[in-house]
Amino acid sequence: MTDTARAAAPASVQPETTAATAPATPAPGQSVLVPADVEAAVHAIGDRARAASRVLARANRAWKDRALRAIGAALKENEAAILAANSEDLEAGRANGTSRALLDRLALNPARIDGLVDALETLAGLPDPVGTVVRGQTLPNGVRVRQVNVPMGVVAAIYEARPNVTVDIAGLALKSGNAVILRGGSAAGHTNAALLGIIRDALASVGLPDDAVQSVDAYGREGGNALMRARGRVDVLIPRGGRDLIQNVVLNSTVPVIETGEGNVHVFVDASADERMAVEILVNAKTQRPSVCNTVETVLVHKDSTVLPAVARALAERGVRLHVDGRTLAALPADVAADEATDRDWATEYMDLELAVATVDGLDEAIAHIRRWSTGHTEAIITNDLANAERFIAEVDSAAVMVNASTRFTDGGELGLGAEVGISTQKLHARGPMGLSELTTTKWIVQGEGQVRA
Repeated sequence: MTDTARAAAPASVQPETTAATAPATPAPGQSVLVPADVEAAVHAIGDRARAASRVLARANRAWKDRALRAIGAALKENEAAILAANSEDLEAGRANGTSRALLDRLALNPARIDGLVDALETLAGLPDPVGTVVRGQTLPNGVRVRQVNVPMGVVAAIYEARPNVTVDIAGLALKSGNAVILRGGSAAGHTNAALLGIIRDALASVGLPDDAVQSVDAYGREGGNALMRARGRVDVLIPRGGRDLIQNVVLNSTVPVIETGEGNVHVFVDASADERMAVEILVNAKTQRPSVCNTVETVLVHKDSTVLPAVARALAERGVRLHVDGRTLAALPADVAADEATDRDWATEYMDLELAVATVDGLDEAIAHIRRWSTGHTEAIITNDLANAERFIAEVDSAAVMVNASTRFTDGGELGLGAEVGISTQKLHARGPMGLSELTTTKWIVQGEGQVRA
């Protein structure tokens, strides 16, 4: 840990609550109890973040871009230290029986660090969202009005076993003029501490307040609970992780929440789908990185499609375990094994090399299945029928809808946003990958020359 990171830590830190001693997740509506000293410490962090946010709000683009590039350079310079810290977290995760999917999310390597540096460089190259005029006009009485984008202020994020999120959110918050408070969880504790120190040092090196990026990880789960209750000090809270984490935040936070959702993602293979295209898209969507939320979890195949044998073989060759309905089982090649699917499979976000497959009579049945089981994240259709593609786009209500493309494109970096805070599955303010503009709100500016209302 750097000297800056040490300075940022509270003078008296209690050990993080362990899984064995931690209180159970509160029931919906149940009060979240937080020790007074932890609450006071988190409030102090919030107050420092508020002060830092005022500096960031008036920082120009060049200043913020300098900071982003300084963070990127510092990540490369300290790559060995980051990987060493990450190795400690991975070793502890394996010892604790952490799942393969979660270990994959937790793991950093030189290529992934390069990806974080590239994302910061991309952010530096994007326009500054602050000050963008959303709309404006001059009224008949001569009063000039305009609505402009302004920073949220203090953004908080609660996430688990995702050290890349530490860098992504810090970069996005910085570029959009916000201070950020992080709760990254114990699974990535060593990695996040190393990253936090590097980021704070980089901010200080360009003259920005290091309190623009802080963490409550030192206070464990109770610190996260206090963050959820820091209304007035935190302007918006974004949870990112599994269903239990997200629902805990949504149901118990008094701070306004932008809900990110789990990804029970579907792909419908239409009767007209090209076999080669279907194989390439589905192999990519399932196996390129199975532990993330934009990975396909259910494939729906038109009963008249002929691509199922080739798709099933290609997936099986890559170690994908299939869970299928009766009609699909009857159409599978003899050399492809599969389990019988139940309703639990249609509802499951596997985040692993497992896939549910059903045969449907047509587009109507596919859309009905998606409406019942989807989490509203991403759905795709593979088709050569333009009318079916247009119907799918119009009738499927998810944050991202794709035609003849892998679901893995639902990602801030892939969609040109530089990075993302998360993928929102709600419909208020932000939906889909949340980039710079989603971390701003608006302000009305009214300028007159002495006009009064009649």
